[in-house]
Amino acid sequence: MKLLQRKPRRTRRRLFLPGVLCAALLLAGCGGGGDDGKRSRARGDTTCDGELKGTTDITMWFHAGPSGEFETLRRQVKDFNAGQKAVRVELIALPEERPYTDLVESAAASGELPDLLDFDGPNLYNYAWSGKLKPIDSCVPDSVKSDLLPSIREQGTYAGRLWGVGTFDSGLGLYVRSSILKKAGIRIPSGPDDAWTATELTGILHKLREQGYESPLDLRLDYAESGSEWNTYGFAPAVWSAGGDLIDPRTHRTADGFLNSPEAVKALTTMQGWSKEGLIDPDKDAKAFTKERSPISWVGHWMYGEYTKAFPGDVKIVPLPDFGEGTVTGMGSWQWGVTTGATDGDAVWRFLAYLLKPEQIRRMTQANGAIPATNSAVKISPAFAEGGPERLFIDQLRTVARPRSQTPAYPAVTLAFSKAFAKIVVEHAPVKAALDQAVSEIDKDLADHQGYPADGP
Repeated sequence: MKLLQRKPRRTRRRLFLPGVLCAALLLAGCGGGGDDGKRSRARGDTTCDGELKGTTDITMWFHAGPSGEFETLRRQVKDFNAGQKAVRVELIALPEERPYTDLVESAAASGELPDLLDFDGPNLYNYAWSGKLKPIDSCVPDSVKSDLLPSIREQGTYAGRLWGVGTFDSGLGLYVRSSILKKAGIRIPSGPDDAWTATELTGILHKLREQGYESPLDLRLDYAESGSEWNTYGFAPAVWSAGGDLIDPRTHRTADGFLNSPEAVKALTTMQGWSKEGLIDPDKDAKAFTKERSPISWVGHWMYGEYTKAFPGDVKIVPLPDFGEGTVTGMGSWQWGVTTGATDGDAVWRFLAYLLKPEQIRRMTQANGAIPATNSAVKISPAFAEGGPERLFIDQLRTVARPRSQTPAYPAVTLAFSKAFAKIVVEHAPVKAALDQAVSEIDKDLADHQGYPADGP
């Protein structure tokens, strides 16, 4: 197994990464701090005291191989290192042959996490609970906290403390072909306050079929295999919009009565109905929208460039449908956190502060098309600024966005929901039975972990 873009480095500690990330990352006994490192919880510790501990080398992990996002980050690291001498950052992109979360868990077990960890936002709650991260409240100045989009702050918060921060967020909505909808006499929503209802969308899909579009709705089912995070990110908003939830949002102690509630069943029954009628394109080629089979595509910000290139001036983003209690959108993307193994939080924060500068956020979001994480960066990003074509994403993140379940049980929650969604919408399994099974799986995980007690494992 070859590490991507790995360079010779100077570091203050050995990192076991060659080959298959060493048997250490496969077996929790190959060197490193082991359980002692995992359990140095630092819940009440001050991660930053405002003092650098001399010249410091820090390591950071990134979740993907070569891409525009990775190349931008690589250049940012190079520029940061060239611009000062107190902190030296080494960027390591992990191999893609194994799931990134597996590598993080293995490294944590062997005490080999880097100083700065990249992770998908909703995994933060489990990482904080299990002692992989340090809180960063003491590192982030109030001026930076107030500049962050509210969704970024909420995604990074667990048990009343800030544990992570991202340089970009995500956006979710319906991309529509304006000319086709206008020709069919279909109104186009202007914002979250006048989103289509689910019933209205059903009628719209039938009308579009009458116009010759056999499968007018694209749900990007090419992403939707059982267990895919897309199923939760993309379609939990339908459950929330209906008044259901994935787990008790107050206690996080059970999913029973929430994920299998009448509201959740109704929302997913509606979506299953679209599928049974053939109104949803199977999208096996990932081209339902661009090949003009489906004039409506339920997907995220990352498709804006491809869709608008295919149909210049004829693509608009509108809110997800209202299933009963108002439109809701997903939120959350990759974040950075300081691990419990980092000896100098101030050194790590100095680099994070650089990444959060408005010009650096814009640099990254121009590369990956994501939503700028701060208000100051939004102002210098024309697509997202007031009147911009992607402005809806900002308005939603400020008003109707919800984080995925903020519980250490999230890995079990998302896996169970994702499998249930695939059964319901793709396989047409009975809705209530599929959700009951998901509830059973979530509640078993909660029981296995004694409800994830506040003081950790």
